[in-house]
Amino acid sequence: MFYKRHGIPEENEIVLCQVTKLFPNSVFVDLLEYGQSGMVHISEVSPGRIRNLRDYVSIGRQVVCKVLRIDRERGHIDLSLRRVNSNDRKEKLDSIKQELKAESIVKSVAKRINKPAEEVYKKISVPIFQEYDFLYSCFRDVAEEEADLEKMGIEKSLAQEFNNIIIEKFKPESFFINAVIHLETYKPQGIEKIKKTLQDIEKVSDKVTIAYLGGGRYKLIIEDVDYKLAENSLSKVEGILEKFNDKLSTSKLEREKKD
Repeated sequence: MFYKRHGIPEENEIVLCQVTKLFPNSVFVDLLEYGQSGMVHISEVSPGRIRNLRDYVSIGRQVVCKVLRIDRERGHIDLSLRRVNSNDRKEKLDSIKQELKAESIVKSVAKRINKPAEEVYKKISVPIFQEYDFLYSCFRDVAEEEADLEKMGIEKSLAQEFNNIIIEKFKPESFFINAVIHLETYKPQGIEKIKKTLQDIEKVSDKVTIAYLGGGRYKLIIEDVDYKLAENSLSKVEGILEKFNDKLSTSKLEREKKD
């Protein structure tokens, strides 16, 4: 991981660490983001009595800790494992995963332009970290067209290489709902009734498309970036089809099953 923070952490900050040494009453760790070392007393490893620290941690294992105290004169950092709740741990690990994803983009660009990844990382991280705490946050904004790498001071050719990969990697996953709609009516103005119903369905969302299959059958496709939004659009379509039904008209929606 290239990401490093300058200085030392703040008290109560949640940090990612790696266990380096085990003693009978303490655990020594490296704070991976800061390049500093710290210590977890046995009483801060887990609630209750601990007979053997090796039952809880091992050398080389990565753990999420909370900063308890900092002695700036001595350079001592006291940490806690047991005071990190599940939400804190999840948020920290998620942020690390996101930053690793951003760094994988850096490596991809470096490979394309035949430059060392560390060199490329330094070139872009210096200007980006003047505005952002993490590369991932910046790349997400670039994908959403809310940030411009070139305007941050990154040379045009390098910025373009990043833009191409960022757009590809951050493209939101699409959720699809496929169905077949059957419409049948014996009303004198039946064709107009069907046309109006199909128009109403298309107006539900720009994520909804309809294609004629023949014999009163229509292909319905709902594509959205969020499954709940897609399901909400489907519910609206079903409501329109309910209004279509009367003594002389019937509708049916058959949802296609995923393989």
